[in-house]
Amino acid sequence: MLRAFDKYRHSFLIGLQGNLIYRWNFAVRGFFSLFHLAVVFILWGAAFAGSDQLGGYSLNQTLTYFVTLLVLMFFISAFNEDYQISEDIRNGLINQFLLKPINYFGYRFSIFLAARLVSGSLVLIPLLVALPFLYSHLTFPAEPWRLAVGLPAMALSAMVQFSIAYSFGMLTFWFLDIQGFVILSMAVESVLGGQMFPLDLLPDWAYAIARFLPFYYQMYFPAAIFTGRISDPNLIAQGFMIQLSWVAILLIVNQALWSRGLRRHTAVGG
Repeated sequence: MLRAFDKYRHSFLIGLQGNLIYRWNFAVRGFFSLFHLAVVFILWGAAFAGSDQLGGYSLNQTLTYFVTLLVLMFFISAFNEDYQISEDIRNGLINQFLLKPINYFGYRFSIFLAARLVSGSLVLIPLLVALPFLYSHLTFPAEPWRLAVGLPAMALSAMVQFSIAYSFGMLTFWFLDIQGFVILSMAVESVLGGQMFPLDLLPDWAYAIARFLPFYYQMYFPAAIFTGRISDPNLIAQGFMIQLSWVAILLIVNQALWSRGLRRHTAVGG
């Protein structure tokens, strides 16, 4: 067991070294994200004009949500893992994993964790620079339990994020270009993942549906826990159960895509 773990530890370290080479790319992306955040502040400031609350939350609580979302994005989002997996399949690099005792999903997930560690750490630099301007707008709830609950939700969200990206990468076994699938997924995620607006602003019926979809657990669920938009212990417990269910479902789907894709790959490639 330790030997198996050691393989993925080496994959993680290789991924860490590879991503550190592009550390300035991540840092620059983080600084540019501050411009996006500035636009969010302006737009939501206009939305709250003449109103103290929207959907039961103040402007500062809403802005806190979007700052938290930005940090989470760099720590758990699958930026281009789907395209990297697609390249491995199209270029035949996937063949080496058919001959070695290493699980491809585990290998790619190790690389994903390394990339998110680098990008998440580097985004803190521009946030520290902007902190004097952001501080007066941030209103985090005081309950210490939110950190203990939010971190596991964040880890499971990373699993959901990666698993969805992995499944789209696997589609390369059947389709030469997966860009259309990825763009469609990103469009849906931006709405149903809470990146455009907090999902609790949706009508009750739409919010109830969104809570059973995987996109809700890609970003919104941990962000809502950290920022106080979800406080009911029953809703949090139910959210964890649904999130765990989606992780299990996606893992099964990915294994099925891998098995069927390999059969097609070997049939075509001989």
